[in-house]
Amino acid sequence: MILIAKRSKILLNEINPNILTIHNPKQMKKISILSVLLSFLILSNSFAQSPKWIKLFNKKDLSGWKIYGTEKWYVENGELVCESGPDKEYGYLGTDQKFKDFELRLQFKQEADGNSGVFFHSVIEGTKITGWQSEVAPPGRSTGGIYESYGRGWLIKPTPEKDRALKMGKWNEMRVKVVGNNVTTYLNGQEMITLTDDKIGSVDGIIALQIHSGGGIKVKWRKIKVREM
Repeated sequence: MILIAKRSKILLNEINPNILTIHNPKQMKKISILSVLLSFLILSNSFAQSPKWIKLFNKKDLSGWKIYGTEKWYVENGELVCESGPDKEYGYLGTDQKFKDFELRLQFKQEADGNSGVFFHSVIEGTKITGWQSEVAPPGRSTGGIYESYGRGWLIKPTPEKDRALKMGKWNEMRVKVVGNNVTTYLNGQEMITLTDDKIGSVDGIIALQIHSGGGIKVKWRKIKVREM
């Protein structure tokens, strides 16, 4: 809104001052109407260019997603739940659609161990995933850090001070923003990491939620949405 106001002011300032020095009420009224229309057009154009948010989870079923592995993924009380199954192996829930430049927002609540993650620019074959993960883990285990699966491993971790933003056992909001070679993650409004990496910027891929191997894990998810940048 501030930017729009500034643009309107600049355009209005470009009008010849001699035109505004008019004492005829009818002419002044016309100029006022033109000013309002100009502001409206700028506002409308700004909204039209803003990326639209797309809901990835409909709170009813797993439409738009694919399950990889034998771990449990289901909907309960309008929330998406991942839970360790009898095999206690890695499992993933991936989007049908691929994304390159995007901003992802979601909320998660860790129950039990809570070791999970949010993958992007990823490819899955069976339960082998290649790509990058924004970590979701218990306190002190680098939630919001970026890990490259089947590649270079940890690329960056948040500082211990930033890790305190995590609320174990409560709802947390995570944001993952990927534009070109740049990745930024946020946890409950706290910027966790900023990373520039040419390899990340060179590919696209699906978004996927992870459940870690080992058993005893349960994580809930909700309000999952994305917008392409």
